[in-house]
Amino acid sequence: MASSSSSLIHHLLLLLTLSSAVATTRHRPTASHNYRDALTKSILFFEGQRSGKLPSNQRMTWRKNSGLSDGSTMNVCIFLPRQRLKILEECKPVDLVGGYYDAGDNIKFGFPMAFTTTMLSWSVLEFGGIMKNEIGNAKTAVRWATDYLLKATAHPDTIYVQVGDANKDHACWERPEDMDTQRTVLKIDRNNPGSDVAAETAAALASASLVFRKSDPVYSKILLKRAIRVFAFADKYRGSYSDGLKSYVCPFYCSYSGYRDELLWGAAWLHKATRSPAYLNYIQTNDRTLGVDQNENIFSWDNKHAGAKILVSKAFLVQKVQSLHDYKGHADSFICTLVPRVPSSQTQYTPGGLLFKMHDSNMQYVTSTTFLLVTYAKYLTQSRSVVSCGGAIVTPRRLRTIAKKQVDYLLGDNPMKMSFMVGYGPRYPQRIHHRGSSLPSISAHPAKIDCGSGFSFMQSESPNPNILVGAVVGGPDEHDRYTDERSDYSQTEPATYTNAPLVGTLAYLAHSFGQI
Repeated sequence: MASSSSSLIHHLLLLLTLSSAVATTRHRPTASHNYRDALTKSILFFEGQRSGKLPSNQRMTWRKNSGLSDGSTMNVCIFLPRQRLKILEECKPVDLVGGYYDAGDNIKFGFPMAFTTTMLSWSVLEFGGIMKNEIGNAKTAVRWATDYLLKATAHPDTIYVQVGDANKDHACWERPEDMDTQRTVLKIDRNNPGSDVAAETAAALASASLVFRKSDPVYSKILLKRAIRVFAFADKYRGSYSDGLKSYVCPFYCSYSGYRDELLWGAAWLHKATRSPAYLNYIQTNDRTLGVDQNENIFSWDNKHAGAKILVSKAFLVQKVQSLHDYKGHADSFICTLVPRVPSSQTQYTPGGLLFKMHDSNMQYVTSTTFLLVTYAKYLTQSRSVVSCGGAIVTPRRLRTIAKKQVDYLLGDNPMKMSFMVGYGPRYPQRIHHRGSSLPSISAHPAKIDCGSGFSFMQSESPNPNILVGAVVGGPDEHDRYTDERSDYSQTEPATYTNAPLVGTLAYLAHSFGQI
């Protein structure tokens, strides 16, 4: 009897254990993808975009040093104290070595580089605590940009906003390591202002100062001090950089939305970084004139209004700054344009479910929007709030579900059954519009490949010899069609500002599904 009783108890315990395991499995969310792997690769991508002298721990080893004389075509002169009634002048070449190439070409555009930096920093600030082993790589990616931005803003009331002539560069197809096109240096100053690029640069420096506040307080203080100075310049000397530099920056990174959104965005980041009442007062006094009431439903390197609304809403929702109450409504209005089947929905989705904004590199809008969705969901959860969309209640969980669906589409859950991140999954783009990736590396082909010769590689149907791991391409059209051809830059070209916000979203997803 004792043995049969013991056996019965044993079976009952086994059944309880199994049922418990089934229940646990049933309630644990299932990950659609390896978000941790995608996170690692999304950060690694930035090493492939580096300009300047590469460090010994460079992981994207097919890339080598490039642009080592950037800035040298421009001299800056300073007057020295009088000596025996003579006024001496000392002139030195400007040092603009470093930074990132924005996309598949060899130009350093300051406007999108600054936005990339801000979004990388925001990704780290919101989700760095759950990045585990990748936090060091993410901070390194931020610092590669800020080291350059400190050089670009070294002289008061002057910002060097571009290195290279895009029209001449685009007439060539050559490796960054072989560049022989003119490295024209463009700047803004008091006489030729650029409040848009200046305020975005201030936002980048201010947000990065928060990234390094604990780990490198000295560097953090340098970044914040510079951010304050740069924002003051942006605000005092108002104007769009596209006006004075139109032939160089348009149509590449023309400031179509003007500079008001960047002033609001820059002030929001400086308020967050300094906690100074001066920036809070600036936001409250100027937000109407800076366009906070505009109900755009896009967030990009050009238009920052939506990002500013979400960022400032945190001060009300989480920090309980009551005077910023209206920003909850502003942020809700933006979010409601994205949610399908609510009265104020304004966003087009492809038949396969991809958020679709524009034909030219649409995936940049997907990654920037999904970051705002998961970030706002975080703020709402912390404050136990929801979104009200014309009577329809939208929960933080719904926002996260929308964001996850977009990322899953990007990683392979789409009609093409392919990942739009290079190196992720079994099927991904092979012929991306990217010079360094498409041309043989210096290790494989040490001889110089000059300007015109590279086009034979560009026009080839062979896969790119160098895998730009983590690069997110422009993506499919509104019908979910994707053409894997180098010549179709709108679909096959990657960009730093596409990857930067994705870093934060992937960190959130990887943590949510227990992968990190």
